Amino acid sequence: MQRIFLSAPYMGGSELKNIEQAFSDNYIAPLGAFVDGFESKIKEYCGAKYALALNAGTAAIHLALRTLGIKDGDTVLASTFTFAASVNPIMYERCKMVLIDCDESWNLSPELLKKAICECEQKPKALILTHLYGAAAKLDEICEICAENNIALIEDAAEALGASYKGKALGTFGVFGAYSFNGNKIITCGGGGMLVSDDEKLLSKARYYSTQAREPLLHYEHLDYGYNYRLSNILGAIGCGQMEVLSERVKRKREIFALYKELLGGLDGVDHFMPELENTCANRWLTTLAFKEKNAHLKVIEALSKENIESRPLWKPMHAQPVFKGAKAVINGTSDDLFSRGICLPSGADMSDEVVEKVARIVKSAL
Repeated sequence: MQRIFLSAPYMGGSELKNIEQAFSDNYIAPLGAFVDGFESKIKEYCGAKYALALNAGTAAIHLALRTLGIKDGDTVLASTFTFAASVNPIMYERCKMVLIDCDESWNLSPELLKKAICECEQKPKALILTHLYGAAAKLDEICEICAENNIALIEDAAEALGASYKGKALGTFGVFGAYSFNGNKIITCGGGGMLVSDDEKLLSKARYYSTQAREPLLHYEHLDYGYNYRLSNILGAIGCGQMEVLSERVKRKREIFALYKELLGGLDGVDHFMPELENTCANRWLTTLAFKEKNAHLKVIEALSKENIESRPLWKPMHAQPVFKGAKAVINGTSDDLFSRGICLPSGADMSDEVVEKVARIVKSAL
């Protein structure tokens, strides 16, 4: 039986034509017209003034920290309910990590953010804010707190391309925003990321670091160290094709979420689906929900697996990860509770209603 994946890559049609053009032009790597085109399409779609195409969303977050001059011993705040790639760059720059729990929105709690700032031994330099599963955090409150405390906001919008807060694209509220085009994201290049900003000077500095900090001279001259973080022209070609169908992908992901909610929302064992704040539009990258009983998700995952259907628990919070056990954490138990009973259901944009209904029937049966 054909496997049903959590969120499989889904091509739109133009990607192969673009790749063939890149081969014909013999612009495989580095860079090329499709990288420039991909950056332009992201800027146009999101409303950011500047964009930098990179080989990973992780690279985008790392460059944001480096470009802001955040380094050894500085304090960086971050969402705890996220994937490790959101916070690993804090370790790259040898900073002090402070992890902050979520509230009823499943995203970072503004109240705990205030508490964390007060409890820090030194003034935090930045906040890496994750928009979890493509849903917006409480940006009005969080932006105000960051502004009052002179904390640079870096939006981890890796899961949130196509989502918005009061009509404005997620990833464009902070000093920097980071997107991901990993294989299971709402659009994909097979890998890749994008750093966006409205600050031309900062984005230019990030671009400089992303190409090994090479000076603009005929020979190779380096006054600083950098990274090999740029996107290839082949992946840029795929990205340009994927941008043509992004709006369709968001529409279909939201339809899948709505159908799951209709089929499972009234079930006795289901507590709630991930909320969507008022005046926001989540891209519903993955349909996620919490059951009423702890570990109920494990029974459902096992039942789905027997039918060759992929699902997974919600992210294990970073404060509960052994690798970060020494980090300061300001928690209220919300993310731990959600992890103990939450699930990500198959949400690929290529899924038919019939497949969604099949998954829902198995969930019901398992409960």
